[in-house]
Amino acid sequence: GIQVAGRIEACWLTNILVMPLAAALIIMALPVKYAHLSKWVASVFAFLALLLSVRVIMGYQLDADVTYQFTERATWIPSLGINYSLGVDGISVAMLLLTGIIIFCGCLASWNVEHRAREFFALLLVLVTGVFGVFASQDLFLFFLFYEVAVLPMYLLIGIWGTGPKEYSAMKLTLYLLLGSAFMLVGFLAMYFTAAEVQARPLTFDMQVLTSAPYSFGFQKFFFPFLFLGFAVLAGFWPLHTWSPDGHASAPTAVSMLHAGVLMKLGAYGIIRVAMQMLPDGAQAWLPFFAVFTIVNITYGAIAAMAQTDLKYVIAYSSVSHMGIVVLGITTMNDAGLNGAVLQMFSHGIMTGLFFALVGFTYERTHTRIIAEYGGLGKRLPALATFFTIAGLASLGLPGLSGFVAEFMVFIGAWRGHEAVGPLPWGVLAVVAIIGIVFTAAYVLRVLQRCFWGPLNPHFDHLTDAKPVELACLTILTFFLVAIGMFPRPLVALINSSVGPVLARLGGGG
Repeated sequence: GIQVAGRIEACWLTNILVMPLAAALIIMALPVKYAHLSKWVASVFAFLALLLSVRVIMGYQLDADVTYQFTERATWIPSLGINYSLGVDGISVAMLLLTGIIIFCGCLASWNVEHRAREFFALLLVLVTGVFGVFASQDLFLFFLFYEVAVLPMYLLIGIWGTGPKEYSAMKLTLYLLLGSAFMLVGFLAMYFTAAEVQARPLTFDMQVLTSAPYSFGFQKFFFPFLFLGFAVLAGFWPLHTWSPDGHASAPTAVSMLHAGVLMKLGAYGIIRVAMQMLPDGAQAWLPFFAVFTIVNITYGAIAAMAQTDLKYVIAYSSVSHMGIVVLGITTMNDAGLNGAVLQMFSHGIMTGLFFALVGFTYERTHTRIIAEYGGLGKRLPALATFFTIAGLASLGLPGLSGFVAEFMVFIGAWRGHEAVGPLPWGVLAVVAIIGIVFTAAYVLRVLQRCFWGPLNPHFDHLTDAKPVELACLTILTFFLVAIGMFPRPLVALINSSVGPVLARLGGGG
């Protein structure tokens, strides 16, 4: 059976994993004539998963003596040291909540999907099961298993329900992410065998045991890049990012929301949870080098977004730029930078979920994503224009919205980076990163002006505004953008409770 540790005597994390998986099984069991019920089943179970994630975050104790809470453990394959082991810290809990929000809103945004609806919602929910599993796993084999479950359904979701060159985009995305998985697996197996050797104990994939193993500096310096680059592919790290804009642009609306909102966060989360914590000496040796590349991410992504003519590609390259801010915060290895990075993961997840939902709703009405063909849509679609404006202002870092808080913390961490990480000119990196905001403001304001303001294109005079289910999706996402921007302290305190142990491993500034 499952041994449950901690104050809460219930398998909350397993229940979160079960919700989307059970929904997928129920949907596939539906007769074809009841396929229209798929959206109801998916939405109800996604909402239950969201409620459970809220229950976990409300029950999380900031002052607890244990690093991980809501832990569950059961023996799975004892001969290989593989266990069903779950647990969350403050960082994991924030990501569980983000995933719950995005999948529920993604189901609402997919209300109009009719082509093979059963298969669409089932694959979407299987993908989310993998995402929840990654954030909750405390066994490295289980972590990798859920990681692959989260990635592989993307091929079918884009290849079948996507638009444009969807087969090319799906294949490119899958090959890039499998390449990253191969790098990760090399690092995982190296730690798995080496930890048993240096600790003189049986083989195990237990992440806490692997974290405590005394790996040599040479081992850490050699294998850290395998882990970092393996995860960085999914995080959209330059120059391994080229799969991401194509994948975003070709994916259906809900998949784009999950792709940018949650899946890219798996890469950044893996860098923190696995690469940095398990190989801290390797992190100190390599992260200043990788920090330079994040500046390319930030500026290149923003400049590329300015040059796009397709609205979805603008948001896609925007994600590359904003994920550069996340990884920059991680590479600072101090409390401000790392707290800001995780908060940016949450903020960017909500913001891009809102962006891609809006692009999808607009495309369903206009049947085009070419910016030059729009004009004055705010006159016919005032609600969509309002929500798009809020998302854009969050993207460019307007105070009072969540993007400002997260980016400000990252920039402070970057400026202070030299305190913990040696001679790298962190002040220069911080200045260049801040200048990237100017490019962000340029493409955001350009899109708002050309798409929603100005004279109305007569071709779109017949359009109708958002439906109630669409308004529900947009309102939920906007609520979190504003709530975190106005009252960031509860979420920052939650994240900060787990940043300290990470920095303690690195010997950085807490």
